[in-house]
Amino acid sequence: MKVLVACEESQRVCIEFRRLGHEAYSCDIQECSGGHPEWHIQNDVLLLLNGNCEFKTCDGTIHRIPGKWDTIIAHPPCTYLSNVATRHHSMKNNSVECINERTFKRIEAMQFFMNIANADCDRIAIENPVGVMNTAYRKPEQIIQPYYFADGKNDKENYVTKKTCLWLKGLCPLKHKKIQKPDNAVLYGKYSNGKNRTWEDTYSRDPKVRSKTFPGIAKAMAEQWGNVIIYTKQSYQLSLFQEANQ
Repeated sequence: MKVLVACEESQRVCIEFRRLGHEAYSCDIQECSGGHPEWHIQNDVLLLLNGNCEFKTCDGTIHRIPGKWDTIIAHPPCTYLSNVATRHHSMKNNSVECINERTFKRIEAMQFFMNIANADCDRIAIENPVGVMNTAYRKPEQIIQPYYFADGKNDKENYVTKKTCLWLKGLCPLKHKKIQKPDNAVLYGKYSNGKNRTWEDTYSRDPKVRSKTFPGIAKAMAEQWGNVIIYTKQSYQLSLFQEANQ
């Protein structure tokens, strides 16, 4: 299966699909930090969305996708799309010039999001925090948390809260475990006003860390969506075989 993981410099989702034998590529305007330049395309992903394209990975190898991608998983930048960004549109704390500039950038971000949503691909997943697209576009098919995919309370990489929306086309919502919600006061402490700190508060100064897909979610995407598509193709081939022998 040919998979394009858009806006992913960490390569976490790409690597998980590769482990299952899929031809997956990460694409971002930044260099990859996942350690696999041979799977990374450092370019504008809009040039690749509809498939039927030729591109060069960071190791210098030229690849060609003759038709559509089997699956696109995208993590468009949320700087101007999330609910957190809404405060920058308030007249209480910002000048009209600042609001106009932020509004223009938000519109650009929304257009980028919709270019992915409207790509010529039968299976698309777009990941983003709760934000403007929940109303400007439509409600997501699923909202997940990293701790849903944790191996337990001692799984420090995944046992955290951070709402993530998934807009899905041709893909089923991710199945996950029923696990107790983390107590952020225990994990990260409290502010002086008594409010609980969160994972996002702790890493708010490092946008690269904040934007990385959690390992448990990346693994679930590859195992569930990768296997579903393989099963679908096998089922289709089996049905053709059975029809031919009736």
